[in-house]
Amino acid sequence: MKLTNIHLEDYRNYETLALDFTKSLTIFLGENAQGKTNLLESIYVLAMTRSHRTSHEKELIAWDKDYARIVGDVQKKNQTIRMEMAIATKGKKTKLNHIEQKKLSDYVGELNVVLFAPEDLYLIKGAPQVRRRFIDMELGQISPLYLYHLSNYQRVLKQRNKYLKQVAGLKEVDEAYLSVLSEQLAESGSHVLYLRYQFIQKLEKWSQVIHQGITENREALSIRYQPSIKIDETHSQKEVQQIYLDDLEKNINKELFKQTTIIGPHRDDLLFFIGEQNVQTFGSQGQQRTTALSLKLAEIELIKAEIGEYPILLLDDVMSELDDERQIHLLKTIEGKVQTFVTTTTLQHLTHRLQSSPDIFMVTNGKVERKSE
Repeated sequence: MKLTNIHLEDYRNYETLALDFTKSLTIFLGENAQGKTNLLESIYVLAMTRSHRTSHEKELIAWDKDYARIVGDVQKKNQTIRMEMAIATKGKKTKLNHIEQKKLSDYVGELNVVLFAPEDLYLIKGAPQVRRRFIDMELGQISPLYLYHLSNYQRVLKQRNKYLKQVAGLKEVDEAYLSVLSEQLAESGSHVLYLRYQFIQKLEKWSQVIHQGITENREALSIRYQPSIKIDETHSQKEVQQIYLDDLEKNINKELFKQTTIIGPHRDDLLFFIGEQNVQTFGSQGQQRTTALSLKLAEIELIKAEIGEYPILLLDDVMSELDDERQIHLLKTIEGKVQTFVTTTTLQHLTHRLQSSPDIFMVTNGKVERKSE
């Protein structure tokens, strides 16, 4: 898989920009606050239809403009796919080969990306919602089925929470309506949980191998899913659905009091262990960073195993955050097989470790110029 070009219109600080990518490694070089991360973000948005930096899509549109547009050509095996993403204040539209896509699940997954940014180094010790978002974004781009069930779950969860707030303090509760919402939530939520367990098992397998390589077999990494209901990977989807529904009914008085749904995939977490030691609580900073790097590299291999092609890797100013040992392992893992885009303020820690010459673009105040070799 390869992104051969990208075209931006009124995207953040780029009024219009067209770039061609000819090599497996592309470096966006420049000082801070010049627009390097905006370029990387545009590739991510083209693939995922959302930003990793903001949930307010209007921030992606240039000041005083009505909409932004991203277009890119993706080479996949024996075909080229044109992807288009238009972002307006009223919403967004996606196209594949000039045909508008009505469903998100029909669009996401055509361009697979793995993003590694400085904030991902806090994936281990950050809040649970960071790790849930990690699962949703990575699993969503390789499983349209997961995206479908997750979207349904989030829709019903919003309806259910809204109703719990509406009836707060009232003597009369429409138990039949609440029961229907609970059944719908358990149905979609059970699929989300079941698919998450399958994903975690695969991610753990790849992470263990990579982590052992980085630590030279000194450490053994394991990943455990921590659900808010009493289930594990041995339960079938139907068993999960019934357990979830039973727990929703048991907790209804608590939820009416708290005016929110207190159990389900939206409350779950991931735990990481080295041996029997919880990395989040007891791991050193070095162990936490190695675990985060192992996860990101495992994503690459997992996607390759699932779809038959390597994804594109986006490294946003992360090399300077890694020590020499981790830098070397990262570069050895990706070089020659994964198309990679890097943002950096200096080439000092990069070029002398590369076997082949990269494409280098100088970024200055929203202007991009290819650097001659």
